[in-house]
Amino acid sequence: MGQKNNQSKGNFYAKYILPGVILQSVLIGGGYATGREIYQYGAMFGSMGWISGITIAIGFSLFAFLTFEICRIYKVYDYKNFIKKVIGPLWPVMDILTVLIGILLIAVMAAATGSIFAQVGLPSFLGSVLIIVVVGILNFYGDRIIEQFESIGTILLYIGYIIFTIIVISRRGDHIGEVFAAHDTSAYDGKVTAALCIWTGILYVAYNINAIPMGMFSLKRQTERKHTLVGGIIAGLLMVIPWFLSYFAMMCFYGDLSIVGPEVETPWTMMISAVNGGPALLTLFGIVMGWTLIETATGCIHMIIDRFDIAMQEKGRTALDKKSRGLIAVATLVAALLLSRVGVVDLIGAGYTYLSYGFILFYLLPTLIIGGYKIIKHKDNGRSEA
Repeated sequence: MGQKNNQSKGNFYAKYILPGVILQSVLIGGGYATGREIYQYGAMFGSMGWISGITIAIGFSLFAFLTFEICRIYKVYDYKNFIKKVIGPLWPVMDILTVLIGILLIAVMAAATGSIFAQVGLPSFLGSVLIIVVVGILNFYGDRIIEQFESIGTILLYIGYIIFTIIVISRRGDHIGEVFAAHDTSAYDGKVTAALCIWTGILYVAYNINAIPMGMFSLKRQTERKHTLVGGIIAGLLMVIPWFLSYFAMMCFYGDLSIVGPEVETPWTMMISAVNGGPALLTLFGIVMGWTLIETATGCIHMIIDRFDIAMQEKGRTALDKKSRGLIAVATLVAALLLSRVGVVDLIGAGYTYLSYGFILFYLLPTLIIGGYKIIKHKDNGRSEA
């Protein structure tokens, strides 16, 4: 009886929660974990920034459900075959967008890891070596070990974010009420409107939507629409809860541009230092940050490897073995590290907005319109189409 209960709990977790854990683990990388993206895509709007957060939550939940359901209906668990179902012969465009955003994310992870090590007085190359070794090992052992690593990472992330937020709000929380009472939006150089906040949230969902295809390998256990619907909602919540924790923590310092402002690269470290969090809290932040960087890099590379793997199988060749997967992971990371050293991060980073528009045109709109139509027309009899 006990074994059956454990199996039932495991199935519930795998069907409803695990896909969201994987997506959240991939999404919360360098910019998100430091708080930089939360400022850029919401907190800079001050008392109205929560509108961006709600938009992001709805957007991720909606497109997670649509993606999960299309994968379930057609039994496709890689982004190439998924996107073929919604944009047909234009699918190579998605290949280009996904590879570009993947390279950008991996390069940013490499640069961020080196920066963290440098901040604590260690050689930056040690961070690079660490991320190569850990990500290579994770991809060598495959799906299950990645699922376990990222499940642990989610627990660690939430513990860290809750601790950081409680400490910051307990010491500076009075300022949150002042910001909302004064309807303060002064950090943004211009007029803040609800439409601007909503559009900013949409852009954020667009350029992070690639996190959903990166977690497709975890969808195979979803066999009913209720799995994809509830799983999609949970995924959206898991993605946005740390966003709101960061947002309210930033409202404790809103108006102080030296701590929460456009030139601050790591708002969380500044906030922790401002409340005298001490070396222990900064060390915990470093561990959480490092773990999320590895998770994001692992997700990017796993997606690239799966793309190679499926292409090989479609040509009648054997699937990649563990050694090949590990070598591809290491080679990709080394290439990204070299690119990050020569400034390609800044070069590609300038195209973030253009990538967002690309994902809106070739992922969000087709998934919403064509994918939504196919889901509505599909007779949900529990069987997948050929």
